Amino acid sequence: MSLLSAFARLGLQRGGVVSSAVARCLHTTPVLCAEPLKKKKKLDPQVIKQREDRRKKKIEKQIRRLEKNARQLKPVEELEVPLELIDENDKRQRKLTPLGSAEVEERALLKKEWARFKHDERVADFQIIDRLVQSQNKALEELRRESEDLYQAAIEVDLQLLPVTLKGPVSTPPIKNYASPDGDYIHQSMKWE
Repeated sequence: MSLLSAFARLGLQRGGVVSSAVARCLHTTPVLCAEPLKKKKKLDPQVIKQREDRRKKKIEKQIRRLEKNARQLKPVEELEVPLELIDENDKRQRKLTPLGSAEVEERALLKKEWARFKHDERVADFQIIDRLVQSQNKALEELRRESEDLYQAAIEVDLQLLPVTLKGPVSTPPIKNYASPDGDYIHQSMKWE
């Protein structure tokens, strides 16, 4: 700032005005003071060896501790039952009357009957599908004996049969002269006027 004001005073002494264009082109940087690095102290090789030994012992101790605790599984918070639920266990137990033997037998027979019904229903569906496919194949064979052109037209896929709309690939080439909406940009640099 002081450098800019000095230039402004210099311009006023000459009888001119420092324009904002000159002010925008003028940049100042902070003074970077550096000093030479301190020389490293030479350490005794014995001290260096002791430090390395300590480091090795510490790592070995950590490895031993990990091996000892390897058998213990980490507790999973989702699997832990909250203490309130453990305390309320008696309150939360449902008092159900045991089913009688007649009820158990009736439920078992009902399950068997339902399974038999669903099996028969599935077999009937398969039989219907088989009959439809056989009659279709028989009709196509008869058509082929009549005319090969009609047969080829019959087995051709009809794209108008089902109204299917498909969209193209998601990744498309860029549109020329497209101004992308990047959002608002607020210029916040200092203005020297």
